[in-house]
Amino acid sequence: MVETIIAFLIIGLVIAGILINPIIIKRRRNRLKHRSFPPLWNAIIENNLPISPHLSPFERRRLQGHIQVFLAEKQFIGCGGLQVTEEIKLIVAAVSCLLLLNERGKYFPKLRSILIYPSAYLANETSAIGGYVVEEKRVARLGESWTNDQLVLSWEQVKRDTYNWRDGRNVVLHEFAHQLDQEDGKAEGVPILQRHSDYPIWAQVMAAEYQQLCNDVEEGVKTVMDSYGATNPAEFFAVATETFFEKPQQLLKKHPALYEQLQRYYQLDPVQWV
Repeated sequence: MVETIIAFLIIGLVIAGILINPIIIKRRRNRLKHRSFPPLWNAIIENNLPISPHLSPFERRRLQGHIQVFLAEKQFIGCGGLQVTEEIKLIVAAVSCLLLLNERGKYFPKLRSILIYPSAYLANETSAIGGYVVEEKRVARLGESWTNDQLVLSWEQVKRDTYNWRDGRNVVLHEFAHQLDQEDGKAEGVPILQRHSDYPIWAQVMAAEYQQLCNDVEEGVKTVMDSYGATNPAEFFAVATETFFEKPQQLLKKHPALYEQLQRYYQLDPVQWV
């Protein structure tokens, strides 16, 4: 009898822990978001994130809050001899948290560690040549998002992308868009949408726009989005995200339906920042 009571108590505590834990996390994050933002941090962001002065005061304050949560919850690891500085952390956090301005509040839940290399790094890549032949080779990369708990970036590329903000290429936006896509465990260009009814129109628009990009790239037509988006639907979503934040006017003009879907998903209108 006593053992049964103890068992029920343990089960009750476990259930209570499951229910309370999200509440504790939310409270902790709210405290972090309402901390005063260090003036030095603000100066670093304004000097390195060209879009920062164009955000509304409300968006800027929201971004600052997200940055504080992000820095408290994610681990930065320097690789290849790189020493991770406060500047590196802040710039990566600021750019990645632009994707969270719609207050989804999950903060890339699967991500634990961000590995930073000084420049391009070598990684093993395995591909099937045909039949039973598999080729493994070392390739240079600038960033990648893993489905477990890590994301990799080249610091040299991060700096180049923030300096050339309007070129439509940004490794941080790209890899963190993959993180959003991978939240459900799959990388297929379909992030978790707000409502179930949003999926059919998302699928319709994205499929049509992806096919259009593939056709344009094959025919050598100049495109607003980088041709790498024609690799597969997952890369298309990541490249479309880069373009949405960095070249919003061009994307809206050439691909209004795509722009509308990204605007609804991110709940932002970057055209207003130009």
